[in-house]
Amino acid sequence: QALAGERPQVYTSIKEESDKLKDLFDKKPHDVREEAKYLCDIIKPQMLKVREFVDKAEGLLEKGLYPYPTYETMLYSHHS
Repeated sequence: QALAGERPQVYTSIKEESDKLKDLFDKKPHDVREEAKYLCDIIKPQMLKVREFVDKAEGLLEKGLYPYPTYETMLYSHHS
């Protein structure tokens, strides 16, 4: 059965961007200062790209099927 809606594109994007992140991480410099700059300038933006698609995928899941609490639930459940 094929995935409905935006799911195929979103899940493919997660895989592609995660693969890019792994490749970039494998290329990080070994000098401590260069590594710190690389992590901030290269790795962190790529992590944000992955996060963007993961957040989108989370929104596509039916709440009753989600196996663990959402970030929002963990943050604000004490207010109810």
